[in-house]
Amino acid sequence: MQTPLSAPPKPIAGIWRPELTRLPALHRPRRLFRAFVRLLAAALVRALTQCSLRGLEYLPKAGPALIAMNHLGDADAAVMLAALPVAPEGLGKIELLTEYPVLWKLMDCYGTIWLHRGRVDRRALACAVQALADGRVVAIAPEGRYSLARGLEKGGYGAAYVALRAQVGIIPVALTGTDNQSVYASLRRLRRARVSLTVGKPLSIAGDYSPQSLRSATQRIMEALAELLPPEQHGAYARAAAE
Repeated sequence: MQTPLSAPPKPIAGIWRPELTRLPALHRPRRLFRAFVRLLAAALVRALTQCSLRGLEYLPKAGPALIAMNHLGDADAAVMLAALPVAPEGLGKIELLTEYPVLWKLMDCYGTIWLHRGRVDRRALACAVQALADGRVVAIAPEGRYSLARGLEKGGYGAAYVALRAQVGIIPVALTGTDNQSVYASLRRLRRARVSLTVGKPLSIAGDYSPQSLRSATQRIMEALAELLPPEQHGAYARAAAE
């Protein structure tokens, strides 16, 4: 088993643009763009990966539904879009606005809920709650970034807060093989990367919004993800998954 790395501190958004954070309207052009993106993602996943899918029976064909996923690399989004039966609402880092403006624009056309990482972004969380109230599917990565620790990093409280606020269950989705190092190394060798997506049974969580309740709910979410992952990816939740 690989020894988990000690991950550096979680990033804090270097820009503050709350006016860009909103729940996207599902008008016809956006629906068509999302349909195109999903078709493109499915084609790329089929062509460039050997993708194993498990537990798809736990995915709802309509919302409201909240998905909590681990986060490994660039391929996560493509695999998720190819596997899910509907286009999800996703939260993305606002830093893309200055880091990769073209990518930011494409994601904004899709309708990303922009998140200021490392801050209490109440506006982004409120958008996620409203999306669920509107009957949509929302996907959140509680780790808040690509894992830098060869396994699960400590989860933030965002997914737990949204689930409690919207009074919905959480569907854990675990990805393997989608880290950038593995995927891009396979592409350089002209090989299809081996990736997998595993969906777990929905979790029902309850409580208030106190730090203790949010901490307990987050622990349950991350332990559920760990149970779907191989031991070498349990990371910060290795002990809990082994019990």
